[in-house]
Amino acid sequence: MLLKISGEALAGPAGFGIDPIVLGEFAAELRDVHALGTELAVVIGGGNIFRGLSAGTFGIERATADYMGMLATVINALALQSALEQLGVPTRVLSAIEMQQVAEPYIRRRATRHLEKRRIVIFAAGTGNPFFTTDTAASLRAMEIGAEIIFKATRVDGVYSADPEKDPTAVRFDELTYMEVLERQLEVMDATAISLCMGNGLPILVFNMLRRGNILRAVCGDEVGTLVHGTRA
Repeated sequence: MLLKISGEALAGPAGFGIDPIVLGEFAAELRDVHALGTELAVVIGGGNIFRGLSAGTFGIERATADYMGMLATVINALALQSALEQLGVPTRVLSAIEMQQVAEPYIRRRATRHLEKRRIVIFAAGTGNPFFTTDTAASLRAMEIGAEIIFKATRVDGVYSADPEKDPTAVRFDELTYMEVLERQLEVMDATAISLCMGNGLPILVFNMLRRGNILRAVCGDEVGTLVHGTRA
């Protein structure tokens, strides 16, 4: 499985930076999932440090801003790696932007070999290209490593008709098709990521990662969050 988490999820109540308590709890849950024998890869965002899409307000052109955001994901990846290894979990960080002093370069065969050797693989720096989000990177990497599902970890317990933090009348969905997500413009993943998953039949499970135990429950097949897939049963 591939787990996609936003950088903001690591920020905790402060809303920026890395909250050590949140990071430690998240690492502990990944350790429990890893102990089940799951081959686990992680794609992590960098919005808690720098978000490329909002950089225009600083006068930074988009491509440069996106590269800055990719570097922010490397910081988060190294923090997660450190937290996991303190718990005795073997990990590897693979970066789409080469920086040999801190991470291995992304090579698909190397990534799959690490997974076979029971290491958690953390993909950093998105796709290595500007104008593509970490959602798209998650879809791409999931297909490259042969993942069976993408777990999209968020701050809410599934996909809603509107932002539940702003609209109290928002309705939560138990399941959706890819086309329903695209037609309703629901904020699951960006359209490129959804289209990639739809074209390759890769399901997406959206759930609340801040509720302790949800990742483990999802792996065990419990009903958690919203499932996005090809056709309704």
